[in-house]
Amino acid sequence: MNKLFFKCSLFSIVLLTCQNIEAQNTDQNKDESSTYRVTPLKVNDLIHTKLDVSFDYGKRYLYGKEWLTLKPHFYETDSLTLDAKGMDIKEIAIIQGKVKTTLKYTNDGEQLFITLNRKYKSTENYIIFIDYTAKPNELKVKGSKAITDAKGLYFINPDGKDDKPIQIWTQGETEASSAWFPTIDKPNQKTTSEIAMTVLAKYTTLSNGKLVSQKPNINGTRTDIWKMDLPHSPYLFMMAVGDFKIYKDTYNGKEVSYYLEPKYAPYAKQIFGKTPDMMNFYSKMLGVEYPWVKYAQIVARDYVSGAMENTSATLHGEYVQKTARELLDDNQESTIAHELFHQWFGDYVTAESWSNLTMNESFATFGEVLWHGHDAGQDAEDRSRYEKLQNCLRSSKNGVSPPLARFYYKNHDDMFDNISYSKGSIILYAIKNQMGDAAFFKSLNRYLTTNALKSGETHQLRLAMEDVTGKDWSPYFNQWYYQGGNPILNVEYGFANGKATIAVKQIQDNATQTFSLPLKVDFYVNGTKIRKDILIDKREQNFSFDVPAQPNFVDLDPDKILVGQVIDNKKVGDYLFQYKNAPTYYNRIEAIKYATNDKSHEAQLILLAGLEDQQDDLRILSIKAIDLGDNQIKEAALKSLLNIAKNDKKTASRAAAIVKLASTGDAAYKGLMQESIKNQSYNVIAGGILGLSKFSADESDKALSSLDEDTKKHVTPLIKKFSSQK
Repeated sequence: MNKLFFKCSLFSIVLLTCQNIEAQNTDQNKDESSTYRVTPLKVNDLIHTKLDVSFDYGKRYLYGKEWLTLKPHFYETDSLTLDAKGMDIKEIAIIQGKVKTTLKYTNDGEQLFITLNRKYKSTENYIIFIDYTAKPNELKVKGSKAITDAKGLYFINPDGKDDKPIQIWTQGETEASSAWFPTIDKPNQKTTSEIAMTVLAKYTTLSNGKLVSQKPNINGTRTDIWKMDLPHSPYLFMMAVGDFKIYKDTYNGKEVSYYLEPKYAPYAKQIFGKTPDMMNFYSKMLGVEYPWVKYAQIVARDYVSGAMENTSATLHGEYVQKTARELLDDNQESTIAHELFHQWFGDYVTAESWSNLTMNESFATFGEVLWHGHDAGQDAEDRSRYEKLQNCLRSSKNGVSPPLARFYYKNHDDMFDNISYSKGSIILYAIKNQMGDAAFFKSLNRYLTTNALKSGETHQLRLAMEDVTGKDWSPYFNQWYYQGGNPILNVEYGFANGKATIAVKQIQDNATQTFSLPLKVDFYVNGTKIRKDILIDKREQNFSFDVPAQPNFVDLDPDKILVGQVIDNKKVGDYLFQYKNAPTYYNRIEAIKYATNDKSHEAQLILLAGLEDQQDDLRILSIKAIDLGDNQIKEAALKSLLNIAKNDKKTASRAAAIVKLASTGDAAYKGLMQESIKNQSYNVIAGGILGLSKFSADESDKALSSLDEDTKKHVTPLIKKFSSQK
């Protein structure tokens, strides 16, 4: 119960008021086509799911036998409703010892409505047997932007006619597991599992939990049994079958394995090698050891989403598997970190409903950010956080966007957006900043341990934080979780009569709430930094502070935790100062972005400094924008560009510098272009060929034609990409 209720003697009045606020917040951001989403009803609870499946590649069928152990949730019942999409049902029966009693049921193509043989109490378990055929390719289902298909079970090149591996894999989120086995397909259900897969003996299998047996059959098949002893949600069930090579790693005595196509198997450690370090980092940070018996990662062809955090067995799209040569240019470390963090937030404790998806996806995105900080330092963490902020702002118009906890939406898949992912992650980062790391991570530990192997929602996170800190966090959650939008601050800085002034207006759309924003301000005065606290909680406010002299620079929100936008009156000199003297990632990129649209000498000095920035994306922005017509900076700029083109560790930076040098038309750089084409990096080769075209189109075409087919396949789209960029 909300602690706010106990802080007022007028209990009933407060309760009524809070109910009215909740009703208003629930209505916010709905449209006429959206529906109020209630918590999934629990009449019966899953306890154990046992499956015995085999596959018909020609028909694209799964033949399944299932034994479901259930019990009534609280009230006694004589009926059971299961989700079962597009299945042929041969038999449904109840198992009592060695006796099997056929049950009556109806099947509407989406659900099975089963009449039990009697009424069961909540203290009684019962076992249902189902003999069925799943026909995923005959389902008429639609996907979404985030998850492009929803038929649950996928046969890849089953006839072997295409130039790709023959594979089978599953995708359960949001409610597509019920396309390959009958279940109660809701995130607030938890069940242990045992999955027996009969496959051609030449294939490798993967599923949740531990491989407990492999039995060869006389017909050239093999039956693998995978067992998960800890309960998890049906949408997190998975199977994969195909020609995969397994690289086995380890973490804290547990198997960590990477399943790849044979071509990519030699690069398994380069692709996934940081996984044990990530597991160690997350386990220690959360105070909860990695909870599952093993952790596997597998890469599948034609996957319908980016990746999926199936319990103990993450499935990645094919973009993750790369050769050592491809890895010179790019890797998918963020995705690997994201899916791993889900093993705690999403799998160990699961969002109680899709309305509370933030409890899964915001945390996994937050986990990405923290990993980058641990692995590469604070600047890398801030870069990741800045990227999430930009994603958030792109999903907002005039400060209007949906709440994080969304009780109105059209479809489950609508929840998989920049609000649930990016915005939620930086809202978590902001509360970490306000609360302090020790209290914040102790609160996450409290949430995970209190709700272990169950489901959770945003209120439970709030209660965990209040339990740890003794502080009421209702205002924060009401503002950021249950109401939508983000602040847009119009800020004017001034100085008069020994006082530094700040005038702030919240100019987000009037339909969006007025935010309460506790922020810090740094005043840079004669080489000294003076920090002050302010609380912005009105549409218009003025602040003034005694300072020794006119500030050289004012840095509003120096920690950059504001989940919103700042519009201020800074000039190019301010940006040059902030780049050099207040050089957080946020301040540096904002200075460089400003300078890209300013041809003044001061702006060029920002870009010149940006050529030496520690982050490659900022070097690239500076490379593309710097004006080599500015004679005062040209010599230094060319020296930096040549160094980047030859030596930069990031190949995208090298390619950008190569193209920039070619744009000078100076024939002295032609040899650099020719040398770049001999490089191993596809980025550098593409930069060299594009650069060479500035001197000789014929030589450029000849160089492209001379490449082997695999190299040409990778380089050609990069040339088009680089040539289309400014």
